[in-house]
Amino acid sequence: MASTPPPLLAFLPLLLLLLAASSPSTSTAAAARSSNSNPSRAPFPAVTPLHLQALRQQRARLRGADAKYAGGGGGGGTAAKPFTAHYFPQELDHFTFTPNASMVFSQKYLVNDTFWRRPTGGAAGPLFVYTGNEGDIEWFATNTGFMFDIAPKFGALLVFIEHRFYGESKPFGNDSYKSAETLGYLTSTQALADFAILIRSLKQNLSAEAAPVIVFGGSYGGMLASWFRLKYPHVAIGAVASSAPILQFDYITPWSSFYDAVSQDFKSESLNCFSVIKATWDVLDERGASDKGLLELSKLFRACKTVKYDYSIRNWLWTAFTYTAMVDYPTPANFLENLPAYPVKEMCKIIDGFPANTDILEKAFAAANLYYNYTGNLTCNPIEDEDDPHGLGGWQWQACTEMIMPMTVSNESMFPPSGFNYDDRSDECLESWGVRPRPHWITTEYGGYKIDKMLKKFGSNIIFSNGMRDPWSRGGVLKNISSSIIALVTEKGRQRRVILTGL
Repeated sequence: MASTPPPLLAFLPLLLLLLAASSPSTSTAAAARSSNSNPSRAPFPAVTPLHLQALRQQRARLRGADAKYAGGGGGGGTAAKPFTAHYFPQELDHFTFTPNASMVFSQKYLVNDTFWRRPTGGAAGPLFVYTGNEGDIEWFATNTGFMFDIAPKFGALLVFIEHRFYGESKPFGNDSYKSAETLGYLTSTQALADFAILIRSLKQNLSAEAAPVIVFGGSYGGMLASWFRLKYPHVAIGAVASSAPILQFDYITPWSSFYDAVSQDFKSESLNCFSVIKATWDVLDERGASDKGLLELSKLFRACKTVKYDYSIRNWLWTAFTYTAMVDYPTPANFLENLPAYPVKEMCKIIDGFPANTDILEKAFAAANLYYNYTGNLTCNPIEDEDDPHGLGGWQWQACTEMIMPMTVSNESMFPPSGFNYDDRSDECLESWGVRPRPHWITTEYGGYKIDKMLKKFGSNIIFSNGMRDPWSRGGVLKNISSSIIALVTEKGRQRRVILTGL
């Protein structure tokens, strides 16, 4: 299985062209001079809930440990990639003039100026800005290697901006998720406006108003990066969007494509592995139908406490298999969990290593255990741990308002078949939040249909990177649209890794 090509070879020429085009003073030659560091400091189930489940589970394990994040406590961090944390006075509502609109909250952002070419007697180096995802910005910053890899080449200032309503950037503090009255300000358009205002203010404060800006992001952050370039081309000269499923809306991408891709990842490693996982769900439902069965399942899956619902174990397994496909990297990694290289292959080796007559759920548990407990540190599995100390649940709101990405499971998948209905989703959201979603707002606001023809007319300077083993790739841009809107696709790659770690 081929590994992802070195990203520097693919990305650097394109970024050099972007920066060279922005200003003669930020040419390739000038950027190459900037590798000297400057020590002084200057003023970041539906599938996405599965993403949050994985983050919650990792955070639950770290909560009692000595893990420290860069930039913690408002000062320089102690991690390998040091940051300074800052807080920007951000307006609550950028699009109305109601009394609450001018309310200010503190938006967190992280800065690393180790490689930055300061505007002293010459042109300032560029700003590489990460458009924050649905979680604490430190988590994304400490898992983002590619930007660090290329910063010395360009003399770039690294900035990571936290998304509103996540991490420490909660406009209403602990009451931010209280109701639709507060959560109504959690939208992608408000987040993009936050980024634009913060970037312009930062450049002014640094006396670097002429410095070019390139935005970066992965997954939802990649979607935001590409949309930012389209909405604020005067603020960012380009965008690098990794694994950004901007076409996962409406009827643009087949609804079953995500789980078909996950299933194909496992099937390509072993047909027996695929078949065992596919058969797991019916067996689980049958055994979990009684209290006695749930007790036995709790023991088999080494739950920290007796599970109340067989659906909890189903979600636990579902998360493990789905996310292993999403982080199926060619090297050991700890992006979501500590995992070996090629974890899908390793999972299938575990399943295939059992005698044929072994309990099918024992096989499934052993495979999932590689995802949750590869290091062997866990003594039990918090299968029904619903604690969310980091406020990641804001995505539940977003997924019930504008981020409506229809997903189904086909009969060919290794997961139980399921459908999607807009009316049902609308009713569920109304019951949960008191609001109905706007399912077609994203394609109205940012486009999506016939994207090749539309962006060819008015878009430019966007790099979309996708690895076809990443299930999100099916909703991404997979073909070049123009000479400056480029799709980098690796058939055996997991392209989210490019942005996050540089591998």
